[in-house]
Amino acid sequence: MDTKKPIDLLREQCLLKGASGIKALGAIFRRLDKDFSRGICFREFQQGLKSFNMEIEEKDLNTLFNDLDRDRSGFINFSEFLRELRPAMSQARIDVINEAFNKLDTTGDDLLQVEDLKGIYSRRIKSHPKYINGEWTEEMVLRHFLNGFDTPDDPDGIVTREEFTNFYAGVSSTIEEDSYFDLMMRSCWGLPEKCK
Repeated sequence: MDTKKPIDLLREQCLLKGASGIKALGAIFRRLDKDFSRGICFREFQQGLKSFNMEIEEKDLNTLFNDLDRDRSGFINFSEFLRELRPAMSQARIDVINEAFNKLDTTGDDLLQVEDLKGIYSRRIKSHPKYINGEWTEEMVLRHFLNGFDTPDDPDGIVTREEFTNFYAGVSSTIEEDSYFDLMMRSCWGLPEKCK
């Protein structure tokens, strides 16, 4: 007898689709949000899960929707849904994700944009194959890089702290040890060694 909560079952199915499974489901829901209310009704919720090939029993689907519809408005707030779906991470992982974000956010506006990355990654840009062959400009290379963290199918060139954290929550779910996750983040983003 499976006693897992419906949100846990949904999270597991998303993670079976890889580190970007939650992000991809978020993109589907954004496309379904035709009125840009940043909320989805039960029908849109059901349609989104179906289009993402999620298998959830009807009773669990109703329970899940009602649990997520905290204000009983008949809509699920988008950000809260993704936050709830994101796998739990230790404080150590959240801290190193925030440290990386803060390093990249050179303007200090809590948003990552092309301007933030120009000084930090100018050497790496010049070695990108599409930059070398003249197909892409420096800005196009940086925008492509940012799109990896941005909302799929609707990138706006701005990555919020939440989008960055959501991306790494998916990566985090594939790494068992906090120490390895910390090492990977520090190595990837050129962060200083953690003080012991």
